[in-house]
Amino acid sequence: MAKRNTQQLLGMNLLRLFVLVVLFFLLLILGDIFWKGAGVLNGTFLTAYPVNGMTEGGIFPAIIGTVFVTLVTTIFAIPFGICAAIYLSEYAFDSPANRLIRAAIRNLAGVPSIIYGLFGVAVFVQGLNLGTSVLSSGLTLGLLTLPYIITTTEEALKNVPHSFREGALALGATKWEAIRSNVLPTAVPGIVTGSILGLSRAAGETAPILFTGVAFYLRYLPSNINDEFMALPYHLYILSTQHHAIEEVRPLAYGTAMVLLGLIFILNIIAFVIRNRYGK
Repeated sequence: MAKRNTQQLLGMNLLRLFVLVVLFFLLLILGDIFWKGAGVLNGTFLTAYPVNGMTEGGIFPAIIGTVFVTLVTTIFAIPFGICAAIYLSEYAFDSPANRLIRAAIRNLAGVPSIIYGLFGVAVFVQGLNLGTSVLSSGLTLGLLTLPYIITTTEEALKNVPHSFREGALALGATKWEAIRSNVLPTAVPGIVTGSILGLSRAAGETAPILFTGVAFYLRYLPSNINDEFMALPYHLYILSTQHHAIEEVRPLAYGTAMVLLGLIFILNIIAFVIRNRYGK
């Protein structure tokens, strides 16, 4: 008994150590970004256009472009992802073909994002003649997000007890009525959390939008989904690696990183609030 208690104590302390190591490096990275970027974070930085070769001014076009393309991604990815997950979880039979589809979806979640970018160029930019635009980039990011949304939604639906379905069917409800009234409301916390986390990943991606619509600098905001746009991830990439005065704009790069992290943090907070609300 004493040996088992010692092993349990050792295991718990080892897990705590791993958590502390992860938190240490996370706080180290966030602290470094905040320390070097907080000096440029003000109202002008958030609301002004970049000027003087992006060495001064703000990142307002990049913020608007990121929000715009994320909305397009949301409109495309979430309905298709949730509907596909409902079919696979509630209607599809356990056949070799459906198992192959599920395996393919899980494998697609691990495909490098640059592959999605090249696919977006071939299909949306050139194949469908959408050109380099918000729409092409949003659809490309939607494809990148779909496997993640499908997988998390399917897992959320599977975690709903079968008695919820059987009780509704026993009272005379159709299968869709049982899913709509009993299964989906119970699975909403998992669905919303998975969807928003997938969108958070999409909002921070650079490779999929690199060839499909993002621009280095624009003097105007996108007026519709057929325009090119600026985006925070690509703006940060340019300031950090391609700018002609990298040392001069380094504080701006850290400030851009702070804004991008803040946007992703807001999305995660929304997911947490919705999950907590529906969880009750």
